Amino acid sequence: MRRMAGILIVVLCVFGLMGLEGCAKKKKGLVSEQAGIGMTGDNLQASALKGEDIPLTEGGELGSFVEPDDPLIFADVHFDYDKSEVKSDDRKTLEGISNWLGEHDDVQLMVEGHCDERGSNEYNLALGEQRALAVRRYLVGLGVDAEKIHTVSYGEEKALDLSHTEEAWSKNRRAHFLVSVQ
Repeated sequence: MRRMAGILIVVLCVFGLMGLEGCAKKKKGLVSEQAGIGMTGDNLQASALKGEDIPLTEGGELGSFVEPDDPLIFADVHFDYDKSEVKSDDRKTLEGISNWLGEHDDVQLMVEGHCDERGSNEYNLALGEQRALAVRRYLVGLGVDAEKIHTVSYGEEKALDLSHTEEAWSKNRRAHFLVSVQ
């Protein structure tokens, strides 16, 4: 049941991104990511370092993901309001995750994108996906194999703090990490 909900969220994100793309003057996002399928290794890392889109992994069966044993390494990464750029304060966290993944070749990472309650559900699902993809792109830039990183957006649906304050909203604008069960 949870797996179906995850698949439904991913499908909604894709349609949300397609809707946002329809309003833009310049096409990018999923279109350019699909164009990059087939890129590997150094090409992926170079593209990530330039801030370019990274191809999404196609097909394959995803296993189960759980909370990591070490919450200090996998601390949430936070975002400014209506933004999806990785902040300099969070780069050290992502470097730690990259190093950990380098030592655990058999582990996959799930990056969850979350938003605060402001904005429509569709917009927040798209923004959550952009946040998850920004983290994925940053990790690939650090040398993590792109095929080890999966993304999902929950938009505003899994808030950490249900209060209606700036403090609560800043906690909820995050990327959260899960690791695959071995």
